[in-house]
Amino acid sequence: MKFLVHTYGCQMNVRDSEAVESLMVAAGYEKAASEDDADIVIINSCTVRQKAEEKAVGKAGNMIAARKITGLMGCAVKRMGADVFKRLPKLDFAVGPRSFGLIPRIVSEGRFPRLELGDGLVPDSLSAHVDGGWQSFVTILLGCDNRCSYCIVPDVRGHEYSRPAREVLAEISALAKRGVREVCLLGQSVLRYGARNSVWDADEASPGGYTEPFPRLLEAISAVPGIERIRFTSAHPKGCTRELVRAYGEFPKVCRHLHLPVQSGSDRILSGMGRHYTRGEYLSAVRALRELDPEFSVTTDVIVGYPGETEEDFEQTRTLMDEAGFDNSFIFKYSPRPGTRSAALPDDVPAEEKERRDQVLLADQERRGLQRNSRLVGTVREVLVEGPSKRNPARLSGRDGGNRIVVWDAKDSPRPFASGAPARIRITQAHAQTLVGEAVD
Repeated sequence: MKFLVHTYGCQMNVRDSEAVESLMVAAGYEKAASEDDADIVIINSCTVRQKAEEKAVGKAGNMIAARKITGLMGCAVKRMGADVFKRLPKLDFAVGPRSFGLIPRIVSEGRFPRLELGDGLVPDSLSAHVDGGWQSFVTILLGCDNRCSYCIVPDVRGHEYSRPAREVLAEISALAKRGVREVCLLGQSVLRYGARNSVWDADEASPGGYTEPFPRLLEAISAVPGIERIRFTSAHPKGCTRELVRAYGEFPKVCRHLHLPVQSGSDRILSGMGRHYTRGEYLSAVRALRELDPEFSVTTDVIVGYPGETEEDFEQTRTLMDEAGFDNSFIFKYSPRPGTRSAALPDDVPAEEKERRDQVLLADQERRGLQRNSRLVGTVREVLVEGPSKRNPARLSGRDGGNRIVVWDAKDSPRPFASGAPARIRITQAHAQTLVGEAVD
């Protein structure tokens, strides 16, 4: 039988879907080339925003109508629980975000409908990977205990659990032997790795004298042969410590890019959101990174229209974003999620005002991104090739250590480049979100 996985949502979901694909293939199933060719369709859902949940549920409905064996997995299942079968009466199975390892057994047993919401992970399910490729996500931390007022993730992803360091390092070493050159470490709040449970054996010492679990992990991964780049996402400002900044400076394999969601520039709104830092503390973290390297790339998430956000609060967000000098920003219009603390507050910023604020911040980021990237014209960037550009197949595309997209003409390259190969690109043009250059020997 052939299967297909559709994924909605964050990188954690992308990683979970890859693990499901690997487990299904190991169980004897074949990956389908398309929906038409598939006997089984598994939809990995997101519930951070209502629209994302509706897309996943809608896709499941379409697959049911097409008479496919249809399963729904992920965060939306955990939120809805047994009610998922009220919305999709003919759904065959549904599993929560920590139960995806059960899917091959559920499919083989064929006892439908079936619901699995447990938090017990199937052994080795987190380390299952699809063969091929030079980049890989590696989950190091599950769940979240931050309890931001607007966020449903702690309810659907569960309490924090950090995987033992030896388990993570064994997985990365195995990936390196299979040709993986770049790993991206994943966690809902990845810098909290090791905060809730012990991850290092008592007799393990850090060669560099690191005491915090996450910088120690970066140190250990940097020593894995074959791994050339280390990325991680997503971060909380409280985790941007002196040891983390030191690790950036001491380990060249750790890419100088940090996705550091700020959400608001107003201390009043940040307090209401339960973010547990101030505007000043956030900007201090950004300054520490830029003091290490003025080219250090910092990207962020921002919510506009949070309950009670005034024009003054919004302007404070604008000024913080300019002061931080973000290389890129992802702007979201607030929408209440059932069960969160903010859902009990009046959603009092009109939809048209949310849209206006969204567009203002997007325009600001275009200007700011162009300013940041223009400073790189004339520099030579170390890029790992990802393949042809999506917009222009005659160009090659890759990313530098700051996670910036770099494109150049393939025909003008001094030699052919395979996917994953290193390239040195001299930047000749800058755009708000892209750098254009030429390959140099």
